[in-house]
Amino acid sequence: MRYTQAPPTRAASAVYVTLAAQVLSLAALVIFEQARGRRLAAQLAEFGGRPHGADAEAVVGAVTVFAVLMMLVAGTTIAAGAAYVTWLVRARQLNDRSAPTGPVAAAWLIPGVNLLAPVVLVDQVWRGARPPAGQRARWLALLAGWWLSWLATLAMIMIRLPLDSSAGDLTGVGVLELGCAAVAAVLCGGTVRELTRLQRASRSPNAIRSATFRVFLSLIHL
Repeated sequence: MRYTQAPPTRAASAVYVTLAAQVLSLAALVIFEQARGRRLAAQLAEFGGRPHGADAEAVVGAVTVFAVLMMLVAGTTIAAGAAYVTWLVRARQLNDRSAPTGPVAAAWLIPGVNLLAPVVLVDQVWRGARPPAGQRARWLALLAGWWLSWLATLAMIMIRLPLDSSAGDLTGVGVLELGCAAVAAVLCGGTVRELTRLQRASRSPNAIRSATFRVFLSLIHL
């Protein structure tokens, strides 16, 4: 019989909040890029990256805003990653209290491995929660959608933007990157919600009584 430990609903809520904060901060950066980025990049290039004198007053405020937005994006991204890893560790340990935390960290941090291992771990947790029959196809569609959109976001930010040096913007991040990141965040939240709901349902009083009854019947037939 499985443990009656409570599902990690608070950890799941932290994932939702930090993902929303990440998308909002990225949206603010994109808006700034669209409204001011190209002109600010041209001004900084003209000043050699070090505006001084009267010219500095025209750009120092915009540079400060840009720096704050970059820190917000970085901070919310780190927070979302930490919240997600915390949730995944607790979800794994809900299925198996002895499950180590090392594989989760390794799945996300080892280059190359982190392109596939995290989604495999999440699927293992889902299967370990013993879902009702007939939900496998729906779950795989949700899981694949999240992971593909996440990989597409990484590809655009890590590969496409550095290669596109003709844009003349500060970072090059635009509406396309924001849209892809937003889709990835929504689908990621969807997988967390689905798995948390499944674990909560499997540990409801009725489910626990049913599991206990099945164990009792199996003992009788021994």
